Amino acid sequence: MGISLSKGQKVDLTKGNASLKKIGIGLGWDTNKYDGQHDFDLDASVFLVSPSGKVENDKNFIFYNNLQDPSGAVVHSGDNRTGDGDGDDEYVSIELDKVPENVAKIAFTVTIHDAPERSQNFGQVSNAYIRVIDEATNNELMRFDLGEDFSVETAVVAGELYRHQGEWKFNAIGSGFQGGLGALCNNYGLSV
Repeated sequence: MGISLSKGQKVDLTKGNASLKKIGIGLGWDTNKYDGQHDFDLDASVFLVSPSGKVENDKNFIFYNNLQDPSGAVVHSGDNRTGDGDGDDEYVSIELDKVPENVAKIAFTVTIHDAPERSQNFGQVSNAYIRVIDEATNNELMRFDLGEDFSVETAVVAGELYRHQGEWKFNAIGSGFQGGLGALCNNYGLSV
């Protein structure tokens, strides 16, 4: 079991661990019982962000309709429409050495599909987490449990990888957004 992170905590990934080349980001969640008529469909999305703080083009927005970036460094496992079962609900593989130099950080987000129409929000989601795995050993390096701090939010930035002085670090974010995927896209400079 890896390091358990707190919100806002930053941890070195590659400094002192030069052999770490390929990592996996596992995202998971459960939904609480609720009386609505719709199933929950949560989606993990990834934003490859330039030093300006924005995504340079749509190809650097990785989600269920665009499963990898042009370099092939970031690959999404695909949409899990139910979230049933134990373990990671959605998964992203990253080859750190292949990430283009113009990518300063990689943000990992989760949104609720059609949340307003279905009257759903993250207050109805529990046990949400993001974890980092060393794909060579399949060992969990770190994990951030997002907690139950959300009520009306329909999107969450769970965490991000970022470059710092030539090394990769992980930041446990846990920041909620209203407005779902559209709000996140606008935040990262993409128009919807």
